[in-house]
Amino acid sequence: MTKAAKIKAFDPNSPGNAEAGMYGLPFTAEESDIVLVPVPWEVTTSYGGGTAQGPAAIHEASFQVDLYHPEFPDLWKRGIAMDEIPEALMDQSAALKKDAGHVIDLLVNGGGKTKKERSVKALKLVNGESGVMNQWVEQRTGFWLDQGKMVGLVGGDHSTPLGFYRALAKRHKRFGILHFDAHLDLRKAYEGFEDSHASIMFNALSIPQVEKLVAVGIRDFCEEEASVLTKEKTRVRIHRSADLRREQFEGITWKKQCDRIIAQLPDKVHISFDIDALDPTLCPHTGTPVPGGFAFEEATYLLSRLAASGKKVIGFDLVEVTPGPHGDWDANVGARLLWHLCGVLSKAQ
Repeated sequence: MTKAAKIKAFDPNSPGNAEAGMYGLPFTAEESDIVLVPVPWEVTTSYGGGTAQGPAAIHEASFQVDLYHPEFPDLWKRGIAMDEIPEALMDQSAALKKDAGHVIDLLVNGGGKTKKERSVKALKLVNGESGVMNQWVEQRTGFWLDQGKMVGLVGGDHSTPLGFYRALAKRHKRFGILHFDAHLDLRKAYEGFEDSHASIMFNALSIPQVEKLVAVGIRDFCEEEASVLTKEKTRVRIHRSADLRREQFEGITWKKQCDRIIAQLPDKVHISFDIDALDPTLCPHTGTPVPGGFAFEEATYLLSRLAASGKKVIGFDLVEVTPGPHGDWDANVGARLLWHLCGVLSKAQ
């Protein structure tokens, strides 16, 4: 059956069919305009865990999302499909997380010669294999980009999209990143891990094609990251959650703030959305929750303003969604945010 025939035969009002694809849609990745690349990886997570289960949990929760979106009413017809979840990568992540534990244990608890030797070996292994993961992500996202697809990445922890940024850099002379997060992620390395979730934006800045980084919703960062801000003051813009709230308390509207944020971005934009940018009541099981943050509609409003701004969205990543032990609330929020991101990506092409 052709894609056109599937669109004609499909009932978007019916309950989501868990035997079908993402969001209960009948399309293969080859037929879909939007392909989601899952990266179930969380080797360097330093507080809570479980984000490697995020892509599968979001996929399952997606069947509960109604397909009519008032802003993007025909989105489902474009076709959205998730690439096959790489089980081998998930298994490797679990194994390497144990190695990373040896490094963290030495840092926290200290130890003798044997522990130090084991830690050095483990650190070298984790850094090397994280580089291999980045190469795989670059290859896989690049493959779908070269098929003419719009691509989104679904993590995993926030270290996962670096390869995607490199794939975009090979296909665009310059672009910016709109970074939603509670944290700046500008550490050169964290706990010795060069590809840490806490280093993703530091590593992104090593890519010359990344012209501008605009971070929003920030609540936590360290002195080292503040020094990066000083060094990169023309290339990096930060909008702390506390500053945005203060301005709102003093009469500045969110619309004006959004337009100011968007004006700082270049013509081509990648969206990087760490779920902990949201108020933690919306994502209580994410790895490093911080009080404060965006309401759901605040975040989607900014995304919608971006889509309507005339700038071109060239990709997105959604990371750090961690399913809880007693329910699927985090995945439910993640699936609905992902639906909106797909609409923004489709509209802003």
